[in-house]
Amino acid sequence: MRSQSRIAFYLLLTPLVLWLGLLIIIPHIDMLLISLRERVSFGVYDRSLTQYEKALTEPLYLRTFARTAVMSVLATAITLLIAFPVAYYIAKMAKGRLQQVLFMLCLIPFYVSELVRTFGWMILLRETGIVSNLLQWTGLADQPVEMLYTDATMMVGLVYTSMLFMVVPLVTTLESLDDSVIEAGYDLGGSGLSVLREIIIPHAMPGIVSGCIVVFMLSLGNYLTPTMLGGKDSLWFTEMIYNQFIVRSNWELGAAFGFMLLVLSSVIVWGMLRLTGRTLKETMG
Repeated sequence: MRSQSRIAFYLLLTPLVLWLGLLIIIPHIDMLLISLRERVSFGVYDRSLTQYEKALTEPLYLRTFARTAVMSVLATAITLLIAFPVAYYIAKMAKGRLQQVLFMLCLIPFYVSELVRTFGWMILLRETGIVSNLLQWTGLADQPVEMLYTDATMMVGLVYTSMLFMVVPLVTTLESLDDSVIEAGYDLGGSGLSVLREIIIPHAMPGIVSGCIVVFMLSLGNYLTPTMLGGKDSLWFTEMIYNQFIVRSNWELGAAFGFMLLVLSSVIVWGMLRLTGRTLKETMG
């Protein structure tokens, strides 16, 4: 009986091990080895840290690296600020069918691909788009307004793309907060701000941290939205990785860029967990 249970356990574990090994661990080891080599002639390579030296000494690479990190953190913070009241309303104030409808409205944009959603923003914000025409019709602008290819437009796209991944963990966490605890906070003389600070936010912290981690990683690794909404001068690090791998066929430098991005995301997630005093196990439940 025990041997049958062990066999069943290994059979259930096999897909996970294959997935982790074939799609994550082995490709990353290979990418690390590629990043640690330098081409000396056709088909001949030496082990070297040259690619990392190039990445860390070229001002354009460093500026793009830092800009991607800062913009991703900013997109995560804005997404949290917008998603928290939405999630609170869905979890604690909306009841019955209204709650289901609101949650479904959050899901509907994700029925279509990210490419289609990004094109939707381009249709709205282009020079001849609906927003530009509306501004001219109301007299707020006397000529067509081009709103694409700016950092603000790119930020709108990043926040919109990631919104659901912040709302879902927040709703799940806030639904478990007993209404009587909030009422007790008010009964004890607490104001709305103190109840939010002392009761609601601490209870929602697992959802906040897990949502922030997911949104930050999605923003950091996003390629489509910065490229399409930010234009050719968007300077996003994933675009540089794509250019090195596909356009310039410089896999060594592209692999080094990829590992730098992996290290950056790991450091920021670790810092986020340290800042909130949580562990990865507590955050992921």
